[in-house]
Amino acid sequence: MKRILTLSIDQLYRPQPGGIATYVRGLIDGLAELDSQFDVVGIGPRGEASIDVGRLPMRVNSLPLPIGVETRLWPFIPLGVPRDATIVHATSMSGPFAGGVEGAVHSVAMHDLLWRDEPATATRRGIAFHNKRLELIRRREDLRIFTTSPSLAERLSGLGIGEGRIHFVRLGVDGRDESPTDEAHVREFLAAHGVHGPFTLYAGTREPRKNLTRLIEAHRRALRRNFGVGPLVFVGPEGWGGVATSDAVVLGTVERSLLLGLYREATVFAYVALAEGWGLPPVEALHAGTRVVVSATTPSVAMNSEVIRVDPMDVDAIAAGLLEAMEQDDGTSAKSARATSVADLTWRNAALDHVEGWK
Repeated sequence: MKRILTLSIDQLYRPQPGGIATYVRGLIDGLAELDSQFDVVGIGPRGEASIDVGRLPMRVNSLPLPIGVETRLWPFIPLGVPRDATIVHATSMSGPFAGGVEGAVHSVAMHDLLWRDEPATATRRGIAFHNKRLELIRRREDLRIFTTSPSLAERLSGLGIGEGRIHFVRLGVDGRDESPTDEAHVREFLAAHGVHGPFTLYAGTREPRKNLTRLIEAHRRALRRNFGVGPLVFVGPEGWGGVATSDAVVLGTVERSLLLGLYREATVFAYVALAEGWGLPPVEALHAGTRVVVSATTPSVAMNSEVIRVDPMDVDAIAAGLLEAMEQDDGTSAKSARATSVADLTWRNAALDHVEGWK
């Protein structure tokens, strides 16, 4: 008999779905591969999703409430949770945190403590919201916590959360029906934006936490030493706070297949965020076989020997990292080694890690 697994999908309804939305989609796909152990029910707010939710392998409970109201009420009322749910998983600190059958398992995914690490990049309202939810999670001793970062797990323990409640889970970089755009179309797209030949790629939101001002200056210095790094290309939406992009080429949000093609064709991928909950883009670049320069503060590749780690506060160190990357082998074997370094990061494995935590 299938177990009823309920999870929040509100992140898929946000105007600019980010890494948590990728996690939600990937986890749903990964669960679908586990021999139909679960009947997955997603809880979403009123309104249009940013993706075609109907294509995901799950049932959807759509609430007659906007996303903000849904989030505010979840700590008090298990809105949308079926009474026969045996597992209730909050995919973010939004919730829900209760509901289901008697003895149901309740869990929450905690992705970061960024509102504490970089308070200048968050609003007062956002900081207050997250602090209240953290206190709720800390008090709820029955609530299991999933985290993708060992360092975050240690910090949560330091905040008085019992180690037995914390479960480490992997994330994935694979996806169903995800094929990169062919080289000719990628090059045609880049040429339309004035990019010809090699280029350095950044993928993610454009906001202060991503340290793009230092990356721009570091790239400028590296370019003076080696024209092979090419122009700096930004892919992704504008985030909170705004960032001056200077002479970087801004492509904005692109289709997933084109993004994968850009990862593959990039000469170097640079991701030097000041603070990061996990950091999916560097892993996706490695999956594509691309050379990666990353900040030493990025958990997803903290132990990966295929990347060049740099101090995100040091512009010269970032520039040196870009130049060092240009010296790395970029042949077939080297590309294969980079892809192999993240081969265990599949959404099926992510789902298996969650199932282990729900036992």
